[in-house]
Amino acid sequence: MRYLLDTHAFLWFINGDNQLSFMARQAIQDTANDKMVSIASLWEISIKLNIGKLQLDMPYKDLMWHMNINGFQLLPVQFEHTTTLTTLELHHGDPFDRIIISQALTEDLTVISRDKNFNEYRDLKLLW
Repeated sequence: MRYLLDTHAFLWFINGDNQLSFMARQAIQDTANDKMVSIASLWEISIKLNIGKLQLDMPYKDLMWHMNINGFQLLPVQFEHTTTLTTLELHHGDPFDRIIISQALTEDLTVISRDKNFNEYRDLKLLW
């Protein structure tokens, strides 16, 4: 399977947070699965750190180390992702979540997210 982690799922996994569902944790830990983190998630984290809406228990640059040791691939934003975004329904207003949804739809990825708004996108594959 191919998964794209929502920002909170990525942070909860690397922090060992029990808010991450059992099924999500199993999928992420399965080495047979491809797991991706969007550059949009790292952008969101860096902005929230900068404005004081988020605190990490580690230096920001350690996130890349966690990505590497857990086999996460960094998914850049491509033109095709923004093309999908131009026709994406407005069920979700958060720009970071909207690009993650667009990336998942374009790349045929299953999103690991607890965000209930993601359920509104009928073609989006979700795991929680």
